[in-house]
Amino acid sequence: MLDYNHTRSFADMLNTVVDAALTTENSTRAPRDYLGGSRVGHACERALQFEFAQAPKDDGADFSGRTLRIFAIGHALEDLAIKWLRAAGVDLYTRKGNDPDGQQFGFSVADGRIRGHVDGIIAGGPEALKLGVPALWECKTMNAKNWRETVKSGVAVAKPIYAAQIALYQAYMDASIPGLAQNPALFTAINKDTAELHHELVPFNAELAQRMSDRAVRILRATDAGELLPRVAWERDHFECRMCAYANRCWSLAQ
Repeated sequence: MLDYNHTRSFADMLNTVVDAALTTENSTRAPRDYLGGSRVGHACERALQFEFAQAPKDDGADFSGRTLRIFAIGHALEDLAIKWLRAAGVDLYTRKGNDPDGQQFGFSVADGRIRGHVDGIIAGGPEALKLGVPALWECKTMNAKNWRETVKSGVAVAKPIYAAQIALYQAYMDASIPGLAQNPALFTAINKDTAELHHELVPFNAELAQRMSDRAVRILRATDAGELLPRVAWERDHFECRMCAYANRCWSLAQ
């Protein structure tokens, strides 16, 4: 007869070993030495300063093995979405020359201190879809709650950080891929709980792109000058602060 308690003990031990291997591997990765375009729309400019300056995170705030597994699942689902769209006739390029080992499409400005890498570029598609090309493709995976909110309200309302990323990428990539900012981006959201797909055409928002570009420059300049930008909230129990990896560091400061 199977000993349930023993089985759970074994599972816990094996999971501990797996997670330890994942966190060890993650700790060997070189930290990002630039402000990522995917992060510029984050709610708190001060948190972005800490992130850009590579400030140590609070104790216990490093990614857990479970979180790293969630990230890995997201990457795997994105790879599947690429296959699904291509099978549907979407001419989607994820790397230059579409070589699996080729260089990602991306941009680098401000002497390389602001960078971004896009999920893909659409060069064509089924005539019935009437896709304007070239077009940016961005893909995100979400739990069911966030996915339903995105379907209901649209990415700009439900996930402004993603909308900021899309606008910034369209603006900065237009020089290397002319016309990218003239055509709506295709945003794909995958429900990790049900495998449902949401696709949304996102027109270029020039005002948002300029605002995010100005924000990125402001973060760089303030960090260089040793100046702290305002927190996102006045109280530490704000939900953004509760989830922040720099909360203890931030709220221990006088301002």
